[in-house]
Amino acid sequence: MEIPVPTLVLNGPIQWNEALRQQVERAYPLVAADGGANALAEIGIRPSFVIGDLDSIRPELRSEIPEEVILHRPDQDSCDFEKALDYAFGDAGLEGLTVLGALGGRPDHSVGNLGILARECRGTKLIFHTGAAIVLALSGSMELESRPGETWSFWSYSPALRLSLEGVRWPLDRAPVHVEGRASISNEAIARKIRICAEGGSLLICRNFED
Repeated sequence: MEIPVPTLVLNGPIQWNEALRQQVERAYPLVAADGGANALAEIGIRPSFVIGDLDSIRPELRSEIPEEVILHRPDQDSCDFEKALDYAFGDAGLEGLTVLGALGGRPDHSVGNLGILARECRGTKLIFHTGAAIVLALSGSMELESRPGETWSFWSYSPALRLSLEGVRWPLDRAPVHVEGRASISNEAIARKIRICAEGGSLLICRNFED
């Protein structure tokens, strides 16, 4: 699975491993959603743009960033993540985006970010990257590259969704995977490709990298 080069950094905790450092070092554009600029400053990297209501970026860091790369969006009708997505896929015309810092912090923030990912439902064009796993949302049919032995999970917020899976230890045939029912958590890849058919809604997929 190809991970998009353009990268968005949110204001969540990031464990900077080699994979994530390489992601931001090669990224263009590298967009920080408000306090995401703080996380980049920890490893000595400046973003191409900073977008949001600017209530989380450290004042001393804010003063060092040129005004021409600040995209101030003060409205409170959307969160900084949504503002950044509107910019990335709208004004900037990006075709794909990798998001860091979306998961692992406050539970309500993680749940909210997963809800936005499910709503956007852009497949491999919008990916959450934690360094140890990637998460995406899709609808319809797709084949994703995998490695036998990897742990994959599949779930949906839509009770109507029916999922068919091939290439995993526990295949499914038009089964519901609603979070309030029985999601497919900790399934195992047994082939180099997983065939997915999600009907009737947005499917969330988590691929955990091998240790």
